[in-house]
Formats: sequence, structure tokens, C-alpha cells
Amino acid sequence: MSEVLNLSEEKLMQAIDEAKKKGRKRNFEQSVEIVITTEGLDLKKPENRVLQIITLPQKMSREKKLCVFADGETAEKALNSGADRVISRRELDSLAGNRKEVKKISKSFDFFLAEPPFMGNIGKVFGFALGPKGKMPQVITPSTDLERRIEALKNSARIHLRNRPEASCSIGTEKMPSKELAKNAQAVISSFDQSIREKGKTKKIYLKLTMVEPVRVV
Repeated sequence: MSEVLNLSEEKLMQAIDEAKKKGRKRNFEQSVEIVITTEGLDLKKPENRVLQIITLPQKMSREKKLCVFADGETAEKALNSGADRVISRRELDSLAGNRKEVKKISKSFDFFLAEPPFMGNIGKVFGFALGPKGKMPQVITPSTDLERRIEALKNSARIHLRNRPEASCSIGTEKMPSKELAKNAQAVISSFDQSIREKGKTKKIYLKLTMVEPVRVV
């Protein structure tokens, strides 16, 4: 087994504890982030890039925000299932050309879902803001268990390896116990490492708080 996949919970906890000790108290709750560097991947080839959404095993103290593009019954169901905002077809049309508001919406939400008829217009209106961030909506259909999908996404991490051999994502916040953060880190490491293993490899792993220098794990 590789050194990366063999990382113990204890070793990850030690790195998280060190990162927490490095940071001084802030006026906000800092995120705990994992940073993974890679080698051997030709990222000029789209097939070597990685975009993963990983449902974390331990509940984060700060849920992710989710926006749904939908109308009618699906829109109502999305709101009842915990969506933070629903954008109707009429509102989507009204946002065309309003790049400032589109950028604001794109930054305000972590994940997006959409009914199939919305996708073409979403690409035209939101594509410039969502595409590069790997945030284009997941498609939902009448058979989608919307409540379960939203619940999972609110406790998920997105890790995106695009143009640089480095990817990062939040695994929780500093208020969470280090043991729970370590379990979330293990889930991200395992999923990411397996996705690149045949074409490259994980080189280094760091853990950090938002305003703290990274602590190297391996």
C-alpha cells in the first residue's frame, strides 16, 4: 500500500492539531483545508484533470450552500428539502448579461443543481463563472431523490485539479474535533489518489487553516 493511502488517522490528527496551534484567534471560524500536490500528470490533456465531489463521513459544522435551477413542483420540493435558493426560468432569463450579479450568485453557493431544460441557458448565462470553478450544475430529473441529494451535497467537498498540479478543498472547520477532521481528510485522500493512480501520483499532502501556513503531512 502506498504511503499516501497508508496515512494513519493519528498522523493526520497530529498535523491538524499543529495547524490549529499555529493559528491565532480570529473573528471568524476558519476552515480546515487539505492541499494535495501531484506529479506525472500532463494537465494539458483534459482527461488527466480531476473534478470530484466527495461526500464526507463526518458532519461539517458549517454546511455547504446549495442553489437549484427549477420551476414548479421541483422548485417547491427543492426548497422544502433544504436548498438555500431556487432560481426560476424567468429569473435565469433576467440575469442574462448581468455579469456582476451572476458572479455574486456563483460565489455565494458551493453547489448547483438544475432541471435538464435549464442547462443550455445556464451555460450561456453562468458558464463563464461556474465552468472554470468546476461548479456547473448537476442535472436532476423526476426520479432524483432530491432530499437525499441535497443532504449529501451539504456535507460534501469539491476537489478540482485543473491547470496546476495542486488541488485543495475544505474538510470542515477549526471547531470540529481533530479526529472527525482526520476521517474527512482520509476520505478525500483515498478518493483523489485512486482517481489519478493510473496516470500519475500524489506527491505531497498538507493540512491548513484559512489564515495559517500549511503543515506538511507527507
